[in-house]
Amino acid sequence: MSSEENLSNKSKDTELTALAKQLAARFAERAPKHDREGSFPFDNFEDLKQAGCLKLTVPKEFGGDEISLFSLVQFLEQIAKGDGSTALSLGWHLGLILQLRTTRRWPEHLFARVCKLAVEKGELYNGYISEPGIGSPSRGAKPRTTAVRTEGGWLLSGRKSFSTLLPNINHFSVIASIDGEAATGEFYVDRQAGVGMKETWDTLGMRSTGSHDLLLDRVFVPEESVLYITPDGQKQKRPQDGLGFLMFISACYLGLAAAARDYAVEFARTYQPDSLGMPIGELPLIQQHLGLIEAELTTARTLLHAMARRWDEEPEERESLKPEFALTKYTAVNSAISISDRAMRVCGGSSLSRSNPLERIYRDIRAGLYNPPLDDLVIKDLAFKALGKYS
Repeated sequence: MSSEENLSNKSKDTELTALAKQLAARFAERAPKHDREGSFPFDNFEDLKQAGCLKLTVPKEFGGDEISLFSLVQFLEQIAKGDGSTALSLGWHLGLILQLRTTRRWPEHLFARVCKLAVEKGELYNGYISEPGIGSPSRGAKPRTTAVRTEGGWLLSGRKSFSTLLPNINHFSVIASIDGEAATGEFYVDRQAGVGMKETWDTLGMRSTGSHDLLLDRVFVPEESVLYITPDGQKQKRPQDGLGFLMFISACYLGLAAAARDYAVEFARTYQPDSLGMPIGELPLIQQHLGLIEAELTTARTLLHAMARRWDEEPEERESLKPEFALTKYTAVNSAISISDRAMRVCGGSSLSRSNPLERIYRDIRAGLYNPPLDDLVIKDLAFKALGKYS
């Protein structure tokens, strides 16, 4: 990369970060209400649409900004400081488009459609694979959702859980078992008759992601909207991207951790109990907590930024670096849990109040344990790499 290109990219990142900070401040004002109600933040997504943020990872050939993973990570960190649910939901849309842009694993006409809808209409996209009762898809569960052949295409029936963005989405993909065949397929679906939603999302944290259950009742998918069909026992040809796009998840939880850090630091600077006669930030115990917070946040953020840059700059190494990319999420979430806990210790009992942002941040961060990749799978891959068994 030339020095001119480097300066241009830094200038764009600076502008994008400034925009994210403006949006995050607005989202932070709305977050308590959406969290309490468990309501989807349509207002936040309208702001994101108007600001052009729904096309950030779309290729330039379709009118998008084609930002790098590193730029996406920085952007979502700032958004998450305002509202974790909005950042995580947006991340699925932008992250999956980034992966599709990199791998081109879809038929070109369908990828072009998703991109043009994002650019021209501000439409969102997500892929739905989880189902009630079958466990994590990462452990090889076969979907109960079925695809039945019909004239000109397929009829899909079933139920998907953890369907983030569902209240505000008109186009998505799902995986389904092929009826009467030992095979699984992925299908691109337009919202239509037979597509429904059951409002099941009433959770401890990330309450505003709209991750309700998707219901499919004989939903027609034309043949040209089949993404792939893979026979059982045969591995689907996996994109050689190391799943690095999932580092957007790490960014969201580190953004929440940074918000907890900022609140705790300001509290320590300004809170002066009558019995003490000075701000609590002067106390060695409080300084110890703040120092450990700073150490964990700096370490996790440094790892994330370094690996995001490597994903951008070393495409030929992406697959071999998959365990390290996954490590950023393990480190980010577990560090964020520790940071939010220490921040609450700094602020004391007031942090338990529903009116205190730390209370919501603490709950939102707990949700990170259940986002992919899961901790035990990250550790397993790292062990296999150490033993020379990873491929």
